[in-house]
Amino acid sequence: MDHIVYLDAKAKEAEMIFAGTKTMIIRGAAGRKIPHGRVFENDVLYFVLNNASAKVFARAVVKKVINSEKLTPPESAKLIEDNQSKLRLTEKQLDRWSGKRYLVLIEIENPEELTPFAFNKGEFTNMDDWLPVEDINKVKL
Repeated sequence: MDHIVYLDAKAKEAEMIFAGTKTMIIRGAAGRKIPHGRVFENDVLYFVLNNASAKVFARAVVKKVINSEKLTPPESAKLIEDNQSKLRLTEKQLDRWSGKRYLVLIEIENPEELTPFAFNKGEFTNMDDWLPVEDINKVKL
């Protein structure tokens, strides 16, 4: 399965991924929303920056996924803290994700830059920061 994933441009997530200092991505919510339970080992993540560039510029392979059960705020904070060496979250990101009831931690490997390409946003009813696409070629412009 392929996924289009938005990275935080201000937090320089892409730069850290390519420097090898960030090897894990996080998503979370009050409920079990995408990508909870929808991303698996060996899936491919295609990256887009959240700065209106709207172009896929890189990809990586999912190495490991942790889908949390329902967490209390302290449990959520501890799970993040225990993985912060891989997540490399800024203070603003820590505030955003800590306390979420459900977290998904996705460890990645083999990041590679791509020739940037656009994708068909009309294929998605909800433009979230995580878009399961099944096959990237079906949405590639």
